[in-house]
Amino acid sequence: MEIVTELQQTLAETMVPGNLDTDRHSQPKIVVDELNLWYGETQALYDITISLPERRVSAFIGPSGCGKSTFLRVLNRMNDLIDDVRLTGRVLIDGKNIYDGSVDPVTLRRHVGMIFQKSNPFPKSIYENVAYGQRLLGKRKKAELDEIVERSLVQAALWDEVKDRLNEPALGLSGGQMQRLCIARALAVEPDILLMDEPSSALDPIATAKIEELMFELKEKYTIVIVTHNMQQAARVSDVTAFFYLGRLIEFGETRKIFTNPTKKQTEDYITGRFG
Repeated sequence: MEIVTELQQTLAETMVPGNLDTDRHSQPKIVVDELNLWYGETQALYDITISLPERRVSAFIGPSGCGKSTFLRVLNRMNDLIDDVRLTGRVLIDGKNIYDGSVDPVTLRRHVGMIFQKSNPFPKSIYENVAYGQRLLGKRKKAELDEIVERSLVQAALWDEVKDRLNEPALGLSGGQMQRLCIARALAVEPDILLMDEPSSALDPIATAKIEELMFELKEKYTIVIVTHNMQQAARVSDVTAFFYLGRLIEFGETRKIFTNPTKKQTEDYITGRFG
């Protein structure tokens, strides 16, 4: 029990006080109702019901293979790209069911951007990486694109580092810079939501700290959902945390409570390292 108390105290000290302002964010941005998902005959998610707040950071934690990344991909229909996936239930964003037949998945993904575990810049210049999405949307005027590129790189805390080499290859950037470039590329098409799947797992501590600082800034404008294996990171950056295990949502609530006074014993056992 002393080990449990010590770890919980350490996690509590890393958290920002007053994480969730429920008055300001009483309306959820994302509502998921009784979601089940199968890969072929294998069920991966079971009866997930959850509401994620607007302009806050929601963290998904749990051991490998527990369904958290699968669930993240549900939120922008990335699982549509996998053969033989079937789901039931509803996923509402701003009150609209994104699995309704009238919803175009490509348009949806413009509003719900995705940052992957491994940074994936295009083999183009830094400038063209950021401008790419807007070019697809029909923007052609250089002045407009210049403004979008600068704004997006500023938002991604990368502008000062690359403003004098925008025409150089993006693949020449460091790992942390490439990940922030991918964030800038997502921001350039003006999404409402950013999904981040282990965005700093391949980065060194300094680059990780920059990504975490960026999340604090971005949540003033965007709703952010992050999957992470790093519980200290979840404690540092998130306002609410969901613990997944074997495809089920075990517990969800304010981050401070999840890490210091969880309701479920399974949650406490995972947070304190008894399994996972």
